[in-house]
Amino acid sequence: MPPSSSPGAATSPSQPIAAGKALEPQREISLFRRMPVFAGPGLLVAVGYMDPGNWATDIEAGARFGYQLLFVILFSSLAAILLQTLAMRLGIATGRDLAQACRDHFGRRTGITLFALAEIAIIATDMAEVLGAALAFKLLFGFPLVIGILLTGFDTLIVLGLRGHGVRRIEAIVLGLVSTILLCFVIELAFVRPDVPAMLRGFVPSSSVLGQPGALFLAIGIVGATVMPHNLYLHSALVRDAAADADDGSRHQAVRRGTRDTVWSLSIAAAVQVAILLVAAGIFHDSGHSDIGDIEQAHRMLAPLTGATAAALLFAIALFASGQSSTFTGTIAGQIVLEGFLKLRLPLWQQRLLTRMLAILPAMIGVLLLGEGSVGELLVLSQVVLSVQLPFAILPLIRFTSDRKLMGAFVTPRPLAILAWAIFFLIGTANIWLVASMMIAMP
Repeated sequence: MPPSSSPGAATSPSQPIAAGKALEPQREISLFRRMPVFAGPGLLVAVGYMDPGNWATDIEAGARFGYQLLFVILFSSLAAILLQTLAMRLGIATGRDLAQACRDHFGRRTGITLFALAEIAIIATDMAEVLGAALAFKLLFGFPLVIGILLTGFDTLIVLGLRGHGVRRIEAIVLGLVSTILLCFVIELAFVRPDVPAMLRGFVPSSSVLGQPGALFLAIGIVGATVMPHNLYLHSALVRDAAADADDGSRHQAVRRGTRDTVWSLSIAAAVQVAILLVAAGIFHDSGHSDIGDIEQAHRMLAPLTGATAAALLFAIALFASGQSSTFTGTIAGQIVLEGFLKLRLPLWQQRLLTRMLAILPAMIGVLLLGEGSVGELLVLSQVVLSVQLPFAILPLIRFTSDRKLMGAFVTPRPLAILAWAIFFLIGTANIWLVASMMIAMP
């Protein structure tokens, strides 16, 4: 029986997220009239590409290596656009999100393993949001990091307060936060005088750069911060119900609309990542401060190096907006994964509270044991964890979207499928290389 006709297809993990009204299919309304729903999924996914973990990897990469790792951001962003488009096609074509498709087609043991890996990725993402928000509290209000970490637990109240207001309300709030981040960095770039020839060379792939100490670790961190596993589950679910009961022609139209939305939204996210690295390279690396290794150091040095106090304030505001916007999508993805793999539906606030507590615990332990100066290292580490989890989400996604029996007319074209497999093997090889290098370096 096709996945779209399975009993679980009528149950939407997006429904308890925001009362389900915005994404509930109505049989009597044509897909064309429901098309505005596609204006938002790409945006909700894109905020995950601007979270504090991205900041940590991009700032350290720019400060230490200048413009040389820009090609990693370019590769990661293009890979993200392709993979998110595949996730969108899966949801529209089958009426099943990635987690549900895994449950349908894999055995219980494999499904539980994939669920556990997805949860680890979500917790790693949430830990980056906890650390980033706590650091923003410190930079803006002077709170100690431990207090800031505890304050992040209260964002559950924000999510709970939005329950019942619809996905469109969340999209509007996220759009405001994304606009804040983008505006702050547009102004930040006004303080930077980048080396344009060096910047252009940075977009050209170079294996010699990755051979430098610490470069591979950072590059993999950038990949993990950009192509986030939980976003693949999220995207496939956000569009899943919008094309229910539509004919193939309408679904093809939905795919085209969704592709444009994905490209536009993730291009904005990529621009923010490039801007962060350019700020770090132009202000820190070019002035000889290549030892800047974390967000707090970067904030402290911005004003004296640029001569503008506003630069540091805008930086802190953008960091706070980054952490808050990512919180929404992490919450939604957590519920999708939980229900998709286990058919377990928890009230939104309970699921949010559980995920946040699981993220606060390692963040708190890390700060208490390693000190407040360890935030940068912990953030980069969280993104490396995401990269290691990534192949386990990419593999089933490519497999499902390349299956003509499952996808029908929406099967991934062969050139795109080959490119997706190449991305999978490249990321997997880089992860194996990193793990092997770390094991060899251990005493």
